[in-house]
Amino acid sequence: MDWMEVKLKGARDASEAMCALMYEAGASGVEIDDPLDINRYIDSGAWDYTDLKKSEDVSTVAVTAYFPLDESFEKKFEGIVKGFNELQSEFPGKYFEPERKKVADEDWENSWKDYFHTEKIGEKIVISPPWEEYEAKEGEITVKIDPGAAFGTGQHPTTALAIRALEKYVNENDRVFDVGTGSGVLAIAAAKLGSNDVVAMDYDSVAVRIAGENVALNAVEDKITLGVSDCFQNFEGRADVIVANIIADIVLKLLPEVTERLGKNGKFIAGGIIDERLDDVLKGAELAELRIIEECHDKGWALLVMEKAL
Repeated sequence: MDWMEVKLKGARDASEAMCALMYEAGASGVEIDDPLDINRYIDSGAWDYTDLKKSEDVSTVAVTAYFPLDESFEKKFEGIVKGFNELQSEFPGKYFEPERKKVADEDWENSWKDYFHTEKIGEKIVISPPWEEYEAKEGEITVKIDPGAAFGTGQHPTTALAIRALEKYVNENDRVFDVGTGSGVLAIAAAKLGSNDVVAMDYDSVAVRIAGENVALNAVEDKITLGVSDCFQNFEGRADVIVANIIADIVLKLLPEVTERLGKNGKFIAGGIIDERLDDVLKGAELAELRIIEECHDKGWALLVMEKAL
């Protein structure tokens, strides 16, 4: 199958709104190109960026998503462009014309390999692509991920925050729901941290297929159940831990049902929240009678850990 790459570039404050446009059009994941992140990595010395220079302009962010090239694409793209034009009045700043280009399936998959390398994300979890050999050190847990056409390598701040939260809150034999699983990275991490019952679902069937391949790659098929679901629609029962690393708008959509989906002393890990939308999610949590027990931040993104209010 061929794909269409769609790229929106505009004001930093509009980054989540741009992501939301892509998700609403049916994207299973987004790639966020933030020059500020690159500058921070260069300053940290964690990566060898000898061929890259620091960006002087960090006022704009690019959001890229991929859509199947089928008869529905043109209508989806028109909707994205319309929404993109409308949000510019709400978020002042510099904007560029939306871009699109055809990408062959094999080009999509191979393009990740130039940028995705082994990295230790939390205290235990090491994310590694299958094309790199890595020998885990004592106490480390290796999660092999080939993102393919789905979002989730562990290197983006939102995924890293979620992985660290899973390390802290997933206990042996916990039941875990992963809402919007993408590449399956969080579900696999939860299984390797001790859960024997992970239910991982995504709105997009392509993401579910990719997640299945990664589940098999990590030999945790007996611990993870995959499926297609819009939010909680096809999840059954309750979980000890629910993780949703998506965007603020989807988190807000999930909140009213979270208390019904959490077991006793259960935790809801909500990530993918840009700092500018944090107050909205905090208000939504209060309305849903959820108590915030932890708030974490990384590079302009926030993650909240919640439990049922007493």
